[in-house]
Formats: sequence, C-alpha cells, structure tokens
Amino acid sequence: MLLGAVAMFATVRLPVLTIELAECAWGLPPSFLDGLPPHRAYALLAPLPLLALYGVVLGLGALVTRCARRLLGPSAAERLAALEERTEQLLERTRIARELHDSIGHALTVAVVQAGAARAAGDPEFTGRALTAIEETGRAALEDLERVLGVLRETERPAGARPTLADADRLLESARASGAEVDFRATGPVESLPGAVSREGYRILQEALTNVLRHAGAVPVRVRVTAGGRQLAVEISNPLPTARSAPMSGSGLRGIRERAALLGGSARTGPEAGDWLVRAELPLS
Repeated sequence: MLLGAVAMFATVRLPVLTIELAECAWGLPPSFLDGLPPHRAYALLAPLPLLALYGVVLGLGALVTRCARRLLGPSAAERLAALEERTEQLLERTRIARELHDSIGHALTVAVVQAGAARAAGDPEFTGRALTAIEETGRAALEDLERVLGVLRETERPAGARPTLADADRLLESARASGAEVDFRATGPVESLPGAVSREGYRILQEALTNVLRHAGAVPVRVRVTAGGRQLAVEISNPLPTARSAPMSGSGLRGIRERAALLGGSARTGPEAGDWLVRAELPLS
C-alpha cells in the first residue's frame, strides 16, 4: 500500500508540479498552486520535480529488485556462476589430491621396496645405498608436499615450480636404486615442451614407475618419451608378474587417464604381448 501510494504520488504529482512551475515562469496562473505569483525564476525550479521523479524511480526499482531476489532466489546467471565456481573448487581439490597421491605414493613405494631389499640382502654396502636412495626420495617427496601445502595456503608459488619431464632423471634413478632395470630413451625436443604438457607427462611417468615397483618389483622397465609433430607420447612397459597376470586397477591408473583427458589427449593401460603397457598421448597444441 505504502509503496503504491509513493509510486502514484511520484508519477502523477511530480510531473504536474513541473508543469505548474513552468506556467508560473511564463506568467500563466497556476491551476493547483493557488496563490503562487507568476515569476520567471520558477523556470529554474521546474526541473527539480523531474529529478526527484528520477530518484524515486531508481529507488523503487532497486527496492523491487531486492524484493524479487529475496522471493525468487538467485537468477539463472547467478546460479550458473556459483556452479562454475564450485566446479573450479572441486577440480582444484581433485588436482591437489592427485598430486599428493602421485608424489607421496611414489616416495613411499620406493622406501618400502628399498627397505625390504636392504633387509633381505644383509650387505652393509647395499644397505648404505638403499638408505641413501630412501633419503633422496624422501627429500623430493617433502618438496612436493611443501609445494602442495603452499597451494592450499594460497601462496604465490607459480605453477612452473612443479616438476616437469626435464626432471625425469630423479624418477629414473629412484627406480633404478630400487632394483628396476630402466631402459630410458627420449626423442624430440623434450626440454622445450609446453609447461602443462611436460608437468602432466612427468606425473604420468611417476605413477607408471610407482605401479611397476609396487606390483611387479625389480623388473626390466622400458620407457620411451617421444615429442614430435603435434603430440607427446609417454610409453612405459614391463613384464607382467608371473603371480598375477590380471589387469591392475586403482586410482593411480584412473589418474593417468584423467590427466591425459584433461589436456585433450588419451591414455591406455593394460596387458599387451606379455607386458604391462602404459601409453599416454598428449597434444602439444
């Protein structure tokens, strides 16, 4: 009721008041403003009711909009924006969880394999090398953990601080120190790959080597990294363990496929000609 009365007064009386003031300015007798003597100075006051009308319209519009939002809830655009923000948060959490799984899982696998081999060997020299490998792998894992925690604390560490395929030597050395015979060959401009592709290629290689040590043990591993044309190919193969030839499954293999898919590529994992094969193809553009 009050809102309707204000709207009625503003839309009817204020324009009439402007007309009355204009008439007084031109020397005409006003119709409603009885007793108001004509004077040209009223021409300066004539726009004021229109300005007041403009302010009332803006105020009523904002009030109606607020009431509509309260009654109807967020608009479709606002709901879409909130959904996109929530999706980005979930993707970031998934990426951080995958980073932790890959880096920490690799370090723990190497440490377990090294400790078991050192205990079985009973050789002080071998035990010393195993402890050194465990220490180096643990340091690298701590660096990765600190970086991920830095992301959670919203520090300004750039994405470029994440390891890339240029740092693959430390993965190969930790796998070799665990007893695996790694045959590694890189072809093409691996050092100049796009950052995102190189970082995801590193994580794919890390997860694949971790799976080899965890499920097959100290076996020969063939690693081929090929950068050329419009894609990067990362291929890791090893003999299937005799005790278990069934395909492996788990979050690690799913993570490899997800990493490749996020970049518009593809990955396949499974037995092939007596070997366990992991092959990921990532587009370079």
